[in-house]
Amino acid sequence: MRLIDLSSPVDAAGFEPNPVRHEILSPAEGARHMSEEMRAGFGLELAPESLPDAEFLSLDTLTLTTHTGTHVDAPSHYGSRAAYGKPRNIDELPLEWFTGPGCVLDATAEPVGALDAGWVRRELRRIGHEVRPGEIVLLHTGASARDGQPEYFSEFTGLDASAVHHLLDLGVRVIGTDAFSLDAPFSHIIRNYRDTGDSSVLWPAHFAGREREYCQIERLANLGALPEPAGFRFCCFPVKIKGAGAGWARAVAFVD
Repeated sequence: MRLIDLSSPVDAAGFEPNPVRHEILSPAEGARHMSEEMRAGFGLELAPESLPDAEFLSLDTLTLTTHTGTHVDAPSHYGSRAAYGKPRNIDELPLEWFTGPGCVLDATAEPVGALDAGWVRRELRRIGHEVRPGEIVLLHTGASARDGQPEYFSEFTGLDASAVHHLLDLGVRVIGTDAFSLDAPFSHIIRNYRDTGDSSVLWPAHFAGREREYCQIERLANLGALPEPAGFRFCCFPVKIKGAGAGWARAVAFVD
């Protein structure tokens, strides 16, 4: 069994619309921090110099959104109300949703915009694969090659509502993408809305989650490393953040 990492990193050095702040205490700074915390919180005294090399433990503090790096969107991310009842948060979803057979659809040759159900059907016929209930479907756009750059947020393709509903009709509960969003880029969506005045073009892949309960995995990476479009097992367990609309995750493919 070979493991393929399909996750993008949380990297404070890369471009993000919501910048990441990563503060690091070195082991020496950690010793002084521990000494001060022990004194203030517990009334205990231990001088940093008492520790080997006057070092304790390093400490990382990050400030970021739950939509930074590879993450899973919960139904509550899509809105406060849904046709099926109260949308669940990321800590309320069953773990079984996030592990199972996976397949990847190749959209690397597609232009910026959104792909429809007809494209999904044609791609599944091309690769000769029949999606089964519980399967996790991943969209390979090639956008992850631009991660950390401004273009990552504006040059990719997504899915429209018809594509999402088609996959849900097949029994899919989790859809992933290596792009910033499962929807088309902001600029494409706003331009379509201005041209048509049709509100259905506004984030249709996300808002489909108000009609039917499902999760998205966004900002995957390395999907081109999968040797076959199907026949692998996929796992992407979200961090259990109480009451959150999303959770960071480490996505991995298990290949025989």
